[in-house]
Amino acid sequence: MYISVVIPVYRSQKTLEKLYDKLVVVLSEVCDNFEIIFVEDNGGDNSWKIINEIASKDSRVSGIKFSKNFGQHAATLCGISKSSGKWVITIDDDLEQDPEDIKLLIKESDSYDLIYGILEERTHSFWRNFTSEMARKVFKLAIPNLNYNYTSFRMIDGELARSLAKFESPYPFVDGYLSWLTNNYTTVKLKHGFRVDGKSNYSIIKLIKHTINIFTTFSIIPLRISIWIGLLTSILGITGLIYVIISRLFSWVTLSGYASIMATILFFGGVQMFTLGVIGEYLGRINYKTSGKPLFLIGDSTGDSHSGK
Repeated sequence: MYISVVIPVYRSQKTLEKLYDKLVVVLSEVCDNFEIIFVEDNGGDNSWKIINEIASKDSRVSGIKFSKNFGQHAATLCGISKSSGKWVITIDDDLEQDPEDIKLLIKESDSYDLIYGILEERTHSFWRNFTSEMARKVFKLAIPNLNYNYTSFRMIDGELARSLAKFESPYPFVDGYLSWLTNNYTTVKLKHGFRVDGKSNYSIIKLIKHTINIFTTFSIIPLRISIWIGLLTSILGITGLIYVIISRLFSWVTLSGYASIMATILFFGGVQMFTLGVIGEYLGRINYKTSGKPLFLIGDSTGDSHSGK
């Protein structure tokens, strides 16, 4: 068995060496050959220096550094595209996911193309867990085939994993792509470890933005909602107009109310702005994609660094 381990890295200078040591021990026990690929997402700390030091001592380790911060999913896709293993394992850099659990994923590799290591109980804060749960519900609505219990700890068939490079979305979502490529997946329950250093890089604001981006990228439900809202408000408007005409004919109303007129204008104006905003989000994504902007740019790699470039 030949395994490639892909690790997106962001401000993890205090955990990388320990993570590497644990991975080498586990991988040496379970496979004949392996490689470890670190993708440093330009976090601004000493992570890249440490990756270079590890790679200089172990030829099985390679590192890639982005020219700027492109995000975890872009880093994961970059590492996968550079992998060559029969199986690709993705794991976080903060040691919340125990490398020892790779053995549990491998046990299921004979029957499935994709194995998720899911967490029995998350050790994040209440708000992080709550917002993550809401995001999962939204993602499941947008992507019906998505495994609700997806995590960033995955074992993927190598050929299947590398086919992810064919997707060209400005807002990448690895698990959304995988849900389109295969239904042959399973899950393995694992214990959630505690972060060794620092705190999660996903704030509530980032999670909300990520949710909106993924929902509008993978689904046209917001456009359909805006259509129904437009239809409903049109019916309300016509109904109100008929009521006003009848009221005038029967002299039920002798003086038009300023407050009611302003309330109506503001209501319908708000609906129009909401609908235009939804359409604008989709147009923006079309513009982003057609502009040809790359998903990521590699600023450096361990091979270049070692050769003095």
